[in-house]
This record gives sequence, structure tokens and C-alpha cells, in this order.
Amino acid sequence: MKDNFSAQSNLYAAFRPHYPQQLYDFIFQHVKKFNTALDIATGNGQVAAALAKKFKEVHATDISEKQLANAPQLPNVFYKAEPAEQTSFASNYFDLITVAQAVHWFQFEKFYTEINRILKKDGLLIIAGYGLLRVNKAIDEWTDYYYKEITGPYWDKERKYIDEGYTTIPFPLKEINSPQLFMNYTWSREHFTGYLQTWSAFQHYVKKNGTSPLSHELLQQLYTLWHKDDLNEVRFPLFIRAGLLPNS
Repeated sequence: MKDNFSAQSNLYAAFRPHYPQQLYDFIFQHVKKFNTALDIATGNGQVAAALAKKFKEVHATDISEKQLANAPQLPNVFYKAEPAEQTSFASNYFDLITVAQAVHWFQFEKFYTEINRILKKDGLLIIAGYGLLRVNKAIDEWTDYYYKEITGPYWDKERKYIDEGYTTIPFPLKEINSPQLFMNYTWSREHFTGYLQTWSAFQHYVKKNGTSPLSHELLQQLYTLWHKDDLNEVRFPLFIRAGLLPNS
């Protein structure tokens, strides 16, 4: 698993979108018991905090200590810095395991071996992710240019799994049909540009070139499309893979 987000952990906590209630409604509909849950690659802990409202005990792991430092502190949420592929938990321990916007970074075979060990026989695995945001025709054209032409060469190869909506990741579980959902927000221009800086490709660009990919010229182009005080509706496609262990 790669750590691409420690460098911008504060930005990640401030500008990354939060998952809609519809996602949690779908998850809770298929959970059999609400005792123990695990959120892997928890990042800033947003999913762990949502699970804590329903589960007696929530564990959350990430390889980034800086990310965990930005996570909410709750009495029934326990954070630990460790990789997805090798955890310290007992076998057959969790009623639910979630992974949000992260599974594409994992070593798939080792990850699923670990899931098979720590998930209860009737437990549920949820893998969720979201794709490229959409605003309107003009801003989408600007975003596509920034995504493909400016930051495109700086994305890790694993990004393809996001572009493919997680349809091509291995999923050796008994799959449950999942709904097509969207994440809808009202954002300012400042929030939009803040979010763009949380991309791993942004950090790779800065590291290689010593400057931001959001050049003055590129920002000026955006500013003609999105005025300073304007609020715009922003939409992300949300995709879900849900399943039970093969022998359950």
C-alpha cells in the first residue's frame, strides 16, 4: 500500500468530500450484527465516525500517522497505524469491514487473504470509491484538461481502477447488488481548488517540478468560468462493491 496522502493530510481533512447517508443506509441494510466494524485506510476517519453511530466498537487503520492525527476522537473508535494487508486483529472478528477510496492502492491478493481471516463468516465487506467530479460543461472541460493533460502523467498506475469505477478490481466474494449513487455538494471556488490539491498526482507534480500544477494561467482560465463568490453544484459518481465471504 502506498502512502500518497501524508504530505497533504490537512488539506485532505478540509476538502475531501464526505460520503452521503445513502451509502451508509445501504451498508446498514446488509449488516447482520452491529458489534465490531473496521474501516481500513481510514484517512481522516470520516467513515469510522459514521460507523461509530451504529456499532459498539469501531477500529480504523491507516499507514499514515499524519492522516490519523486529523481523525475525530470518539470513545468507541480506536485508531491504529498499520497496513491493510497485515493487521493485528484476531481472526473472525469483524461484522463489517469498509474501504473507501483506497482499495486500488492495496496488494490485492494479500488484502483479500487478510479479509478472509479477520471478517466473520457472516460479515460484510464494503469497497467504495468515487470518480472524477462534474460541475457544468465549461468547468468540466477545464477539469478534464487539468486531469488528463496537466496531472495526467503524474497519476500512479493504480488510478485506472478509479477511472474504471472499480469494475476491474478483483473481488473474490459473494457479491451483493449495489445501487448507483452520486455525491452532491454545493462548493465555492476555493473549496474546488482546495480539493484539486488533495490529488496524489498534485503532490507528485510538485515533488518533481518544485511548483504547483495549478499555474497562474490555468487558474485565471478557471476564474473566468467560476467567479469568486459563486457557488456551484458539484457531483461525484459513487461506486460500491459489496460482498460476503465465499463460504458464508
